[in-house]
Amino acid sequence: MGAAALSIDGAEEAPEERVGRLIQENPAVIFSRRGCCMSHVMKRLLAAVGAHPAAIELEEADEEKAAAAAGGGGLPTLFVGGVAVGGLEGLVGLHLRDHLVPMLREAGALRS
Repeated sequence: MGAAALSIDGAEEAPEERVGRLIQENPAVIFSRRGCCMSHVMKRLLAAVGAHPAAIELEEADEEKAAAAAGGGGLPTLFVGGVAVGGLEGLVGLHLRDHLVPMLREAGALRS
């Protein structure tokens, strides 16, 4: 069914469980819709500061369940060190306040 879109290891998990696991296992992870231009901008900004987050594109059938499990916000959404940063606006806000790089470094998402 639609849960296969989140499957990176073949485990039989509900979308909500898989989202939670991915958030905990990755220092930085973006959940988005397939072809989302905002997630593309988020990935580019993160790459510019040296981070390369896991990027999970959700199938339409799983978007609502996974977004709810990922904090109830809309998509795309970014998690750093298990903490919800939010979408593009939250990411840019952290960057403009010079909090993004320290947060990524603390989470282990930057190669030093």
